[in-house]
Amino acid sequence: MPLFMDVHSIEGGVSEADVAQAHARDLETQGAYGVEYKRYWVDETHGKIFCLVEADNAEMASTVHREAHGLVADEIYPVSEHT
Repeated sequence: MPLFMDVHSIEGGVSEADVAQAHARDLETQGAYGVEYKRYWVDETHGKIFCLVEADNAEMASTVHREAHGLVADEIYPVSEHT
């Protein structure tokens, strides 16, 4: 399944606790769309959130965010994982 990294920019910063709550809502919603949010990273000071997600396409990943909490990503990039 394709892998995407989405990027959110929250003006004024963001708290890790708020992001954890939003991620929990993503996990509750994702199954209906065949999406799997894998991990996320937070830069509280700069208001940046990065989400790694498996989805058929970027729109499905965005739909989960929209339905779960309304915080859609500013950018979504197709990525591949390497070690």
